[in-house]
Amino acid sequence: MRTTLTLDDDVAALLARTRKSRKTGLKETVNEALRQGLRQMVAPAKRRRPYRTPSTDLGRCLVGSLDNVAEVLDAIEGPPRL
Repeated sequence: MRTTLTLDDDVAALLARTRKSRKTGLKETVNEALRQGLRQMVAPAKRRRPYRTPSTDLGRCLVGSLDNVAEVLDAIEGPPRL
């Protein structure tokens, strides 16, 4: 199939570098790039194992309730000094 294709500047530069390094023609390089790219686009996404955060025992709570911030700060830092 013959068609006209307008390439962005960055794509054209990458295509030129690829052609030069592989020593292939424009048609071969574009077709291979399209094949690989289209395969990736239509391929199902790889399933990742969900990340699990390792748990650590921190021991018992040192204050009665974490709702009272002033009590928690007194327990950790001592009473306020003025």
